[in-house]
Amino acid sequence: MKSISNFHTHTELCHHAKGQPVDYVNQAILEGCTALGFSDHCPYPEDFFDYWPEIRMTTKEASEYSEWIEEAKEAAMFPIYQGYECEWEESFVGWYDELKADFGADYLVLGSHWVTDGSSHIYIPDVESPLLLNKYIDQTIEGMRSGHFAFLAHPDLFMAGYKEWDDQAKACSQAILDAASDLDLPIEINGLGITRTPNHTKRGMRYPYPFVEFWEMASLTNVRVICNSDAHNPQDVIMNAWKARDFASRFGIEPLELPDFCTD
Repeated sequence: MKSISNFHTHTELCHHAKGQPVDYVNQAILEGCTALGFSDHCPYPEDFFDYWPEIRMTTKEASEYSEWIEEAKEAAMFPIYQGYECEWEESFVGWYDELKADFGADYLVLGSHWVTDGSSHIYIPDVESPLLLNKYIDQTIEGMRSGHFAFLAHPDLFMAGYKEWDDQAKACSQAILDAASDLDLPIEINGLGITRTPNHTKRGMRYPYPFVEFWEMASLTNVRVICNSDAHNPQDVIMNAWKARDFASRFGIEPLELPDFCTD
């Protein structure tokens, strides 16, 4: 049985996933796994306005998350890592340090889901405006440059809403790829997106993400790529990771086996 790693895994604490860490570990044991990282949506300070509390744990629940992961480590036959998936907010730059220092994180993932517009945070697949899209790309790159994150999850998530591969989409993709190359920051092929309902585009049916044309561009660069499952159900923890790797193989992309924090 071939083994595989995965560093994008959610738990029931995010309110839109199923299972506890040990459930994912048990499934990973059955299917073969070399390393497993949990990266549930991070808590934010309770006074942070509009931080989407319905899709993330609270600071009080973070201790339970850590306890669950310690239990999972006892059941696992491979290394287990505790992480958090975070959005980028410059005003909370110190918070990302706290997630490592006080909340037990081995690593942080930049999951850039929103664009900040005034006091609101708009889900990027709901954005079709070129101006807001440009703002989202700038915000994502700012997070990439912060040095807090081990990799950028679903770097092409913006195509779920923008959909059409035009000059704007190419420029946004090139900006993400250039930043990833300059920073040597891995970007993720996300297996969950492959399971989503495809979008109708002028070029035919496309996964909302990973988006074919984005990864065609990526394959021509020196950008490092990690393949993850983005599992929200134990049954997907390895299956979606394989789907991501199969997608990578279409472009001759050889993904990382382990991110840097596993080998430091």
